[in-house]
Amino acid sequence: MTGEITLAGLVLPVGGIKEKVLAARRSGILRVILPRENEKHLRDLPEHVKNEMQFVFVENVSEVIADLFPAAERKRIPA
Repeated sequence: MTGEITLAGLVLPVGGIKEKVLAARRSGILRVILPRENEKHLRDLPEHVKNEMQFVFVENVSEVIADLFPAAERKRIPA
């Protein structure tokens, strides 16, 4: 994951996406969660890297939590 989260839970874009994704791939990470606004930066990646990896784009922290812990979403207690 990479991003910046506001107090309201919004995930903001960050710089260095190409470098971060390539470093993740070198480390064996094939699934990356990124801010939705950084989706356009994937064009800077080589095609074979984009094809090998899975990218999840999020706009708020609740999407991150739901993606990381899918069972937690099902077990949510109503307020």
